[in-house]
Amino acid sequence: MPTLFDPIRVGELELATRIVMTPLTRNRAPGQMSNALMAQYYAQRADPATGAALIVTEATPVCPEGHGYVDTPGLHSAEQAAAWRQITDAVHARGAKIVAQLWHVGRVSHVSLQPGGAPPVSSTARVANAKTYLHGGFVPCSPPRALATHEIPGIVAAYRRAARLAMDAGFDGVEVHGANGYLIDQFLRDSINDRSDAYGGPIANRIRLLVEVMTAVTDEIGSGRTGLRLSPVTPSNDAGPDSDPQSLFEAAVDALAPLKLAYLHVIEGQTGGARDVAPFDYAALRRRFAGAWMVNNGYTRQMALDAVASGAADLVAFGRAFIANPDLGLRLQLDAPLNALDKATLYGGGAAGYTDYPTLDRA
Repeated sequence: MPTLFDPIRVGELELATRIVMTPLTRNRAPGQMSNALMAQYYAQRADPATGAALIVTEATPVCPEGHGYVDTPGLHSAEQAAAWRQITDAVHARGAKIVAQLWHVGRVSHVSLQPGGAPPVSSTARVANAKTYLHGGFVPCSPPRALATHEIPGIVAAYRRAARLAMDAGFDGVEVHGANGYLIDQFLRDSINDRSDAYGGPIANRIRLLVEVMTAVTDEIGSGRTGLRLSPVTPSNDAGPDSDPQSLFEAAVDALAPLKLAYLHVIEGQTGGARDVAPFDYAALRRRFAGAWMVNNGYTRQMALDAVASGAADLVAFGRAFIANPDLGLRLQLDAPLNALDKATLYGGGAAGYTDYPTLDRA
């Protein structure tokens, strides 16, 4: 049986181990531009012998309206793609692979972050009972407006363009963010989606945006370089439970099967919280997906070892453990203790709590 530390082929990507660094929003991109400090941060975690074999970037908006948190790096202009190149080059120099997570926050935003101070857009006009991050701290989300049907092709086109810009920036692929109560999830769940057009109502309509986005992205860069993140039952960002999440997400995976995606990245339970927040049969969902299966949410070393050894997962994604432990891969191999996380420096700031966490004393 394979182990967590064995190589694997994922679509067109050859990975040295099964250890993945999951997306982590850190709010250190002033002007929505990637920078040298970010390159140092990612490079520190990019050695497959000590860190991650695959890095999924912090969530990266596909258009100006897709931003919902201050100082997040975008991927909707040639200048932004050029800025990302310093990061992809730094990661590749260490031997790891890196994919860009493509993001549109939908209603989880604030008017101060929207072009012209306009309302955020969503599947609905109902405000999210959630908070977003601005300079100075977290604030309530602004009321959104529902996208008109004729605007939705423009959203799909933004994902396609971002995928092309990711290739221009030197990424190995992309992961579409369809989870955690952001725009795609706002269309998927009937607890949020109250539309009466072709994108609302029955499951076949609510999965339409997801299928159109994934089709556009794979057409642009190839299915072997495209992954997707889903979170079937997380309540994050006021994402109330769908009335039938099992049927919803099984239908979504079935509809995406012809695309032959490289991997599916599934958050089990509540993002960053309880894994048993609501019942869901993840094994049944996996049986419907032919690509690599990436698991996420609160995995300990032993859980990760067991998941890969048993065949329950092909890849295991680690989040906050990678923030505090740039050499997490080595610590997992040695069963070494982990650094404590400084929660005060998670969002915004500079090098403190970002690039200054110590590695193991190799001696």
